[in-house]
This record gives sequence, C-alpha cells and structure tokens, in this order.
Amino acid sequence: MAPEPVMEVKIPPRVDLAEITRSTRDLPPAHYTFKIENFSLLANAKIDNVESGDFQAGSYKWRLRLYPNGNKKNNGDGHISLYLAFSNSNALPFGWEVNVNFRLFVYNQIQDNYLTIQYAKGRVRRFHGMKTELGFDQLIPLTVFNDESKGYLIDDRCIFGAEIFVIKPTGKGECLTLVKQPVIDTYTWKIQHFSALDQESYKSQVFSFGGHKWALLVYPKGNSTEKGKSLSIYLVMEDFETLPCGRTTYAEYMLRVRDQLFGKHIEKKASFHFSNSIKDWGHLNFMSLDDVNALPKGFLVNDTLAVEVQIQVTTVVKEFS
Repeated sequence: MAPEPVMEVKIPPRVDLAEITRSTRDLPPAHYTFKIENFSLLANAKIDNVESGDFQAGSYKWRLRLYPNGNKKNNGDGHISLYLAFSNSNALPFGWEVNVNFRLFVYNQIQDNYLTIQYAKGRVRRFHGMKTELGFDQLIPLTVFNDESKGYLIDDRCIFGAEIFVIKPTGKGECLTLVKQPVIDTYTWKIQHFSALDQESYKSQVFSFGGHKWALLVYPKGNSTEKGKSLSIYLVMEDFETLPCGRTTYAEYMLRVRDQLFGKHIEKKASFHFSNSIKDWGHLNFMSLDDVNALPKGFLVNDTLAVEVQIQVTTVVKEFS
C-alpha cells in the first residue's frame, strides 16, 4: 500500500518580527532623546541593560530600556535591543490599559538622519498591567552599530529616541555618560584613635566624583548580624535627594583597607544602582575584627585605620531640552 501523503505545515513568522518596518527620515524624535557617551564602557559593564529616567507623555510616564549587547532572553543576541516601558510611578486603577502607536530611533551621525523602527501599518500596541514593556529585540545588528563607518556610533557616542502618539511633543531628554577612573579616582580616609571609637558608625568627609557627592560609612564594631565580628564598610551617595523620581545612578567601585606595613591590602568590589530610596551599599562583613586588631598584620598602625574607595565607573545624567 502506498504511503499517505505528508501534509506540509507552514509555521508563520513571529508577529513581532514580521510586522516591523525600518525607514530613515531627517526629522528628530518628537518626544524624547536618549544620548549615551562612552558607550563601550556601558557595553563592558556588569549590567545587561540601562534605563532612562521617567519622562512625561500626555498624562503618563515612560522610560526607555536599552540592552547594549542584546536581550538574549528574547532572541536579541547580536543586536541592540530597545524597549518602551510604562513607568511604575504611574498611579492607575485596576484593569488599566493604554493604547499607543510608537516609534523608536537611532541617529546616523554621518548621514544626519534617523533610522526609524516601528510596527508596520501603524499598528497600535496595548500597555496594561501584564504587559508594561514593548519594543524591538533586534533593533539593529551589533556588527552594523559598532562599525563607525555606518554612522551610528561615532567617538563612542550614540543617540536613541522615541515618539509616542498619544501626546503632544515634549522635546525633553537626557544625556547619559559613563565616567571611568579619572586621574584622581581614589579617596582615602585615615581613621585615628580607632580602638577608642565608641559610636555605632562613623562617616568620612564628603568628596565629589562623577557629578555627585559621596562619603564612606564605617561600622568599627560591625553592623547588624556582623556586630562584634566584622568591620562593615559602605559607600554613601550624599546628594541622593537630588535624583529625580525614578532615576538611579550606577557605580562600580572598590572598597579597601590598607595594609600600612606590608602592602597586602584587603579589598572587595561592589556595584549598585543608588537612588533616593537606597543611598548606601557595601560589605556587611568586609573583614574580621580579629584581623583588623592584629597589630602584626599592619592594618592598624599608631591606632589609625586607612579606609579607601576607588570609584571605577559611574553614570552621569544631564537633562536637556
């Protein structure tokens, strides 16, 4: 008996890939511009994505979320991934939904025009409680984006943008710069009369880096569960109240206690998104109090402890209009 014919099944392409169009235009984005300097530092940092601050569009607040090496969880490997996100700071009733038609942009600095990416045929997308982020996993291939001759990344700078067609243009934006290791990048705090300290915690003088004010916070006898066991050290963002609602400042830094005799310093890395709700971050159990107080080890000399912080990378955001 002859075999039965095999029915061919055609698998439709992914909707989000099949219904995307790309074009170029001279006009800049009407609603928001997101400029990034020192892009290579962002691409090599320990974060897989970075967000803009909140911006207003009509009666709603939005953000842009960028994956410099692609959103690998959503088929974005090898591409720049860019999304429009509905901000958590929106106060909306249960069952809310917002329908928008939006475009995202990449500026071509050689051609002086914008690569425009949008859903085809003016497709309207719906934001709601279970879907607060929409955009493009494969905005532009990294091989194209990183090729300076193509014009999208020039002198390590690039510009993205957004238009949301439920509002009038705002023209508001921000410039995100990653600052890495300036000439003077280490702050040293020499804590004298260390063995006589009787307060729970002590804070250093304020110092400036990357457009913000910082300080070191030390718990000589340990903090929380490490009391009586460890030295606790934190980096504090002193001007956290100046951050707009919803915005964070990212920093990568090294905390260090200097060995003043033999140069065998104790150091630990840390990284954090500082905000107006969480202003300090570091190590609860930086090193044991036994090691601190062991005079032959060289950490405590003439009853003085030398604590340092080396801020290696931080973001600097400047608003413009």
